[in-house]
Amino acid sequence: MATGAASGVFLDTNVLVYSAVAASPFNLAARNAIANHEAAGTQLWISRQVVREYLAVLSRPQAMSAPQPLPILISDVQHFQSRFLVAEDGPNVTAELLRIIAPISIGGKRIHDANIVATMLAHGISMLLTNNPHDFGGFSNLIDIEPL
Repeated sequence: MATGAASGVFLDTNVLVYSAVAASPFNLAARNAIANHEAAGTQLWISRQVVREYLAVLSRPQAMSAPQPLPILISDVQHFQSRFLVAEDGPNVTAELLRIIAPISIGGKRIHDANIVATMLAHGISMLLTNNPHDFGGFSNLIDIEPL
């Protein structure tokens, strides 16, 4: 999809993780936020990066859950792909990533956050739903951030 052709809300990995882990203190907030956006007719987006992060997080022990069996995680991802729009990665995302990191000093794990922002920009997605708004604070001039 061309830049500016889409809109909606991009779901950060933590929102999907919290919505899937019943023992999470953020489970209800995550589930309600997703449901409220769906009820309002908002386009909800994820990316392949978010899918990989979801699998990585829930396939290892967490503070509030044991590793999830792969068949369950595979089913979850298949459900996400049918429920949400998927913003594909590609040359446009890489170009946006390089453009937004060039003038700032970031590295390491923050590149993953920058890539989410780059994905959003490449697909014209304006809003990010996340439980970690501080991770994206440096990009608030580029996207809108909706805290969980």
